[in-house]
Amino acid sequence: MLPPGLGGGAGSGGGRGGGGFSPAIGAGSLLLLMVLVVGGWLASGFYRVQPDEQGVVLRFGAYRATTFPGLNYHLPWPVESVLRPAVTRIERVEVGYRTMAEPSARVVRGRDATLRDVPEESLMLTGDENIIDIDFAVFWRVSDAGAFLFNTRHPESTVKSAAESVMREVIGRTPIQPALTGARGEIEAAVLKGVQAILDDYKSGVAITQVQMQKVDPPAAVIDSFRDLQRASTDADRMRNEAQAYHNDIVPRARGDAARLVAEADAARQVSTTESTGQAQRFLSVLKAYQAAKDVTMQRLYIETMQNILTHTPATIVDDRLQGVVPFLSLGGSDRTPPPIGPGIKPGASK
Repeated sequence: MLPPGLGGGAGSGGGRGGGGFSPAIGAGSLLLLMVLVVGGWLASGFYRVQPDEQGVVLRFGAYRATTFPGLNYHLPWPVESVLRPAVTRIERVEVGYRTMAEPSARVVRGRDATLRDVPEESLMLTGDENIIDIDFAVFWRVSDAGAFLFNTRHPESTVKSAAESVMREVIGRTPIQPALTGARGEIEAAVLKGVQAILDDYKSGVAITQVQMQKVDPPAAVIDSFRDLQRASTDADRMRNEAQAYHNDIVPRARGDAARLVAEADAARQVSTTESTGQAQRFLSVLKAYQAAKDVTMQRLYIETMQNILTHTPATIVDDRLQGVVPFLSLGGSDRTPPPIGPGIKPGASK
């Protein structure tokens, strides 16, 4: 027989066991809890990529895949994780200058007070062995998020170094005058193409969108003298253009006058030739008639000659019986017939 204390303890323990935790209910709750925990863990693998992003899935820290905007899934942490860098944001790299938040004391003359010059980047040697000061900006964005995150440690520095190197190469093939004036577009296009080729070789996942030249000037120490040279060159070009305009005006007119004179001379030559030929033929015909009948031809020639002379010569006939005739002196042209002097005078007749 057990001691009363022990019996009572057993009885009371049995009573608490009968009205307490049930093994079947405890196992079901634990299983449900495990299902909920596993379901929540699996559901944590869903993620959404925004339209301006790309998803980079990492499996135990190593690159596995790139996903695109929308709802995606990866194995939950700690197996896989996802990075979502922005790929549409345009980044800017400055070469040769820096944009400052506050103006500094070291500012290049004529420049914006918020821009600080970096001469070790901006001074470059041109193809004709001159020095030029170039500031430019490179705009880029992420084209492949996986390559961008894992192939390049410092993408901004890489873009800057590549852009400066290609710009020096392009300027080294370009004379200073085109670089300062009309070749900016060609230089920008060449630099963009060269930088993009370097970044593609690196598999950097970066796309260059634009190269923009901010300032192209001679070095600050000689810029005043260079501007004087530019003004002189501009004046020379203007005078050359004016001379060319005068040449374009006077030469065609001179050629036209020469052509007109030649045409007039040719016409006069043809007229003279025709008249001379006609006169020669007339003389030959007269000669032939003279040889056939000399007396008749001589009489005819005399009559025709006198007719021609008297037709073109005014004459005045004065009667011999008229006394006190006053001589008439014609002061006018030979084609004017003098007025009658008195009775018995018949103008236009010959004695």
